[in-house]
Amino acid sequence: MQGKRDNFISRLRLVVNVDNTQFMHVAVVLMSLSAVIWLSYEFWRLLLQPNPPGALDLMLRFTETRLWFAGQPVYEIEKTGVYPPASYLLLWPFVGWLNSTHARWLWALTSVLALAWLIDLFLRESHAQTRLEKAFIILIPLATYGAGACIGNGQLILHVLPCLGASLLFLAKAQGRWKDDLLASSLFVAALVKPIVTAPFFWILLFRPGRIRPAVLVVCGYITITLISGSFQDSGIVALMQDWLARSREELMHNAILYSHGNLHSLLATFGLERWTPVSSLIALAASGIYMYFHKKADIWLLIGVAGCVSKFYTYHGWYDDAILALPMVCLFRMSKEDVLGSTYCGYAGFLLVLSLAVMIAPGGTYLVPPPWNMVFVGIQSLVWLTILAFLLGYARKCKMRPEE
Repeated sequence: MQGKRDNFISRLRLVVNVDNTQFMHVAVVLMSLSAVIWLSYEFWRLLLQPNPPGALDLMLRFTETRLWFAGQPVYEIEKTGVYPPASYLLLWPFVGWLNSTHARWLWALTSVLALAWLIDLFLRESHAQTRLEKAFIILIPLATYGAGACIGNGQLILHVLPCLGASLLFLAKAQGRWKDDLLASSLFVAALVKPIVTAPFFWILLFRPGRIRPAVLVVCGYITITLISGSFQDSGIVALMQDWLARSREELMHNAILYSHGNLHSLLATFGLERWTPVSSLIALAASGIYMYFHKKADIWLLIGVAGCVSKFYTYHGWYDDAILALPMVCLFRMSKEDVLGSTYCGYAGFLLVLSLAVMIAPGGTYLVPPPWNMVFVGIQSLVWLTILAFLLGYARKCKMRPEE
C-alpha cells in the first residue's frame, strides 16, 4: 500500500511540475489571463473607483500623513492610525504634498515601477533559462492575488518588496565596504515603512553578513527617521511611541483582526485568545531569529524564503500582504533548478511551487468563495504554506549536514 502511494505521488510530481513543459505552457496561459483581468480590475479600483472602497488604505494613509505633519494627534483621532512615527515620514513623498486624486495616480505609477523592479530581481535570481521559464517567473507576482489586492487597496507591501529583496541580495554579494553597507541599510530602512512585514527579515541582515555594521546602520537610520517625524508632533517621542503601541494593540485586537486570515492572530482569535497575540508573535520572531543564527551561511534565497513564510504567519495581515509569499515561491523555483541534494528534492520543490500557485492564483478564495467555504480555502492554503515552511527548514538542515556526510 505504501509503495502504491509513493508511486502515485512520484507520478503526480512528474505531471504537475515546473519541469514539465506541457504543464508550464498551460500554467503560463492561465496565469497570463489571470494577470490581465486581475490587474486591470485592481488598477481601476486604485484610480477610478470612488473611495471607499477604491484605494481604501491609500486614502487612510493620505489622511493620517497630512494630519501628522499638521501637528494633529493622529493616534488619538484616527482609529486606523496604527503605523509607527517613522512610517509617516517615509510616506510623505507619496501622499503628503498632492491632492487625493494626484496621490492615487502617483501611487499607480510607483506601483508599476515597483513591480518592474521586483520582476527584474526575480528574473536575475531565479535561474530561469528558457523563455517559458522566464514568463512563468514574471507572472508569479502578476497573476497571484497579493500584488493586485495591494494595488487596488493602495497598500504598501508592493513598494516594500523590491527594497527588501534588493537590500538583502546586495548585502549577500557585497564586499563589506562602507558604501555597500550604507546602500543596503538604506534600502532596508525604506522597507521598514511597514515593519510588521519586514521585521522577520532583520535577522538575515543581522546574522548573514558576519558583521554587525549593517544592522547598526539600520537601527540608527530608523531611530533618526523616527525622531525627525516625531518632531512634527506636540508629544515627546516617548509619549508618542506609547500612544502608537496603545492604538496598535487596540486596533489589532479588535477591528483589524476581523480582516486577518491564515496566521497566528486569526487562529488565536478563533479560540477567543486575542490577548495572547503579542506573546505568540514575539515567540515566533524569536524562534525564527534562532533559526537564522544557526543557518546564517545557507543560501540567501533559502533564508529569504523562510523569512517570507514567517512574515506570513507570525502576526496579523490582510490578504494583500500575502504578496510577501512571492519570495518563497521564487525560492522554490530556484530549488527546483538546483541539484544540491539530488533530483528528488528538486522534484518536491517544483511540486510545492505548483501547489502554492494553486492556492495563490488571483482572485484567491478568501473573497471569491462564499462563507463558510472561504474559511475552508484559508485552512487548505495555510496547510500548503506550513508544509512549504517545513520543507524549507528541513532542506536547510540537510544542506548544513551535507559536508559532514
